[in-house]
Amino acid sequence: MATRTPVASRRTPRPAAGGAPARVALLGTGTVGTAVLARLAAWRGAPLGERLQLAHVANSRHVFRSSPDGCDWREATAEAASLGDVARVLGARGTRIVIDATASDAVAERQTGWLADGIHVVTACKLGQGTSLARWRAIREACAAGAACYGDRATVGAGLPLLTSLRALQVGGDRIHGIAGVLSGSLAWLFNQYDGLRPFSGFVRQAREAGYTEPDPRDDLSGEDVRRKLLILARAAGFALDSADVEVDSLISPALAALRASEVDAALPQLDASLRARYADAYKRGERLRFVARFERGRARVGLESLPATHPLAGGAGTDNRVAIWSDRYREQPLVIQGPGAGAEVTAAALLDDALEIASASASASAGR
Repeated sequence: MATRTPVASRRTPRPAAGGAPARVALLGTGTVGTAVLARLAAWRGAPLGERLQLAHVANSRHVFRSSPDGCDWREATAEAASLGDVARVLGARGTRIVIDATASDAVAERQTGWLADGIHVVTACKLGQGTSLARWRAIREACAAGAACYGDRATVGAGLPLLTSLRALQVGGDRIHGIAGVLSGSLAWLFNQYDGLRPFSGFVRQAREAGYTEPDPRDDLSGEDVRRKLLILARAAGFALDSADVEVDSLISPALAALRASEVDAALPQLDASLRARYADAYKRGERLRFVARFERGRARVGLESLPATHPLAGGAGTDNRVAIWSDRYREQPLVIQGPGAGAEVTAAALLDDALEIASASASASAGR
């Protein structure tokens, strides 16, 4: 049963010493982490670049070190990276920020410890706030204990103003009644492209080759990623929703789910007949198929829906996310937020937006002392 819980407010960061730049540890050097590094490099010598000092870069295998001038980050050792190095490298004073550009549960488990020690965390990973309610609450408690901020705008919608809008509405006294949205860029692309004539499995392969889905497309088609995003949004809206409270209508059959990863591609045509039938039914009614996450009247659900062409969630193109929010203020006509919901560049920008906001708040607190 979903219950309301107070909205988690941002903590006022502990001030930096002497206006020094925030020291940053970047975890993850995949497509998003690489985009973060490129963005930081482009800021070198500019005012934005002076607010963040990159002190540590690591992935699950290696630690990277910079050249003496700090301009070139490259692999320096073949030794495995240790998450225990992060706090040591960042030091004990000043504004310290971990940017989590991974999809690692091991990193998500460490977040509460860093926060409690006063190290701010900025993340695109949904495994912190989008899994168990106990972990979500532990993050809130750690933020309070360490006077640290948790930057999460990149976790849903790749930085679209979804979480910020939900929180701003509530700060203004509004109450959220319902949220519904197309929250997966890969599934948005698939159902924007699917025409009911060509096999759905072919579109899945095309999406995978374009990098829209995970290497194993079942990660997207199962709906689990969308469940996590819905949990993050509902909790930000003030509802203490747990994972088991979300009903998931997966596109993956139990037989397909049980296969080894190497067997999935050959088995993708198992999807075709059922989706062709669902498309045909929607087409006859002039409707469109969309994979929707929905929270309303205390019930949360994720699955494929047939929507009228005029529905707020039926529009969009490409990998666009499209989210409708109903509240006291937007009771009859929802607030609709739409834009790119996937991509390394927009996700990296969202991560750094949070980091810069933390650095600025810390600098302002220091100046006001």
